[in-house]
Amino acid sequence: MLAVIAAAIPIFRFFLFAEVNERVRADLEEELEEFQFEYKAWQSRNPATEESLKEFLEAFLSSDLPEDDNFHIILLDGEFYRSNPRILPPVIEPDSELMASWLALDSSPREIVPVPDPSVGSVLYKTSLLEVDGRPRGTFVIAHLAAGERAESLASVSVFVKVATGVVAVSFLLAWLGSRQLLKPVQRLAKTAKTINEANLSQRLEVEGTGELAALASSFNAMMDRVQDAFDSQRNFVNDAGHELRTPITIIQGHLELMEDDPTDQQETLALVMDELDRMGRFVNDLILLAKAERPDFLQPETIDLQPFMEAIFNKVKALADRDWQLSTTGQGQFVADPQRLTGALINLAQNASQHTRPTDTIEIGSLLSQEQIRFWVRDTGEGISTADQQRIFERFARAAKSFRRSEGAGLGLAIVKAIADAHGGDIALTSQLGVGSTFSLTLPLQQP
Repeated sequence: MLAVIAAAIPIFRFFLFAEVNERVRADLEEELEEFQFEYKAWQSRNPATEESLKEFLEAFLSSDLPEDDNFHIILLDGEFYRSNPRILPPVIEPDSELMASWLALDSSPREIVPVPDPSVGSVLYKTSLLEVDGRPRGTFVIAHLAAGERAESLASVSVFVKVATGVVAVSFLLAWLGSRQLLKPVQRLAKTAKTINEANLSQRLEVEGTGELAALASSFNAMMDRVQDAFDSQRNFVNDAGHELRTPITIIQGHLELMEDDPTDQQETLALVMDELDRMGRFVNDLILLAKAERPDFLQPETIDLQPFMEAIFNKVKALADRDWQLSTTGQGQFVADPQRLTGALINLAQNASQHTRPTDTIEIGSLLSQEQIRFWVRDTGEGISTADQQRIFERFARAAKSFRRSEGAGLGLAIVKAIADAHGGDIALTSQLGVGSTFSLTLPLQQP
């Protein structure tokens, strides 16, 4: 605003002075036309002699009053003759440079002459030749000193500057008050951000009203929810992983400390240690698999024939446990997916079903190929899963709270299945009822080969 006002003042002054000059020119032109009209009328009525010319000029000067700051000047025979008003300012007095230039004129120009003296300003003038019998005898000059109009114009510029200064001052005040009000959410955001650390992630901004800043506060709160969830998940993951690793380490350490020199005892201890180390190795491999699931090269998609793929999986899962295994495949065709990851996900679901069923229960492996998606499911008639457990069953290290058989794994199997489904752009769902059984459904978008 300061830059605009600073640029506007000289522009306003320039156009104001230009308008004043145009108005003065119009007045000079009007007075000159009036003089020329009377001069021609006199020429038509009287003989053109030097005496009669002087009489006409004397009569004109005495009867015609010039406008303010205007001067009527008569030049005859190369000399100053008379003026109205009689007293002339120094810039146009008889011995001035401007008067000398008028005495040398042989035409009727209209010019603006800048004068260094600020009390006079510019001199605007219009001239007309005086002739007797066709011979030039002198010049009639109408001159105007622009100092008066310039002073009035400068007064207007001064008013404009005062008004503009007031507008800028009020604008600064309103902008300051408005910016303080508008930036309060940003200040609260900065203050809240300073109080947040890994030990305190519960701080949130209060969302007030609507608009961009309210949207910013909502976005910040949503971001902090995600950050807190990530920290909680990481903290729980570290705690659960430490707990899962602590148990086999304690078992190994205890048996090694109690191992005697008896070869039989040593063999038993070695077998137990190797079994615990294998379990730790499987656990570490599961963790590595979950970490790889976030990498872009986690999947190696291929074209898969549905019927042979399902038969191969069915043959593998039948060896997991003594159950009534069944295969149900609807539709034939091809789809694109990572066969190894998808096989691992379905075997994990089948192993989970076998750990929560009895030998008399049924486990069904099935698939359904449609135009838009392919769906795999593992259905069992086991103990089922409670509603409370269904909300957390796909989290890492989660297990059903009241199962008659505890899983031998670390609770990562279903988390791995979910990671594989997410990597394919699909979804994993659970339908279960206590005492009836459970159905895990893995749905993937159909990608044509």
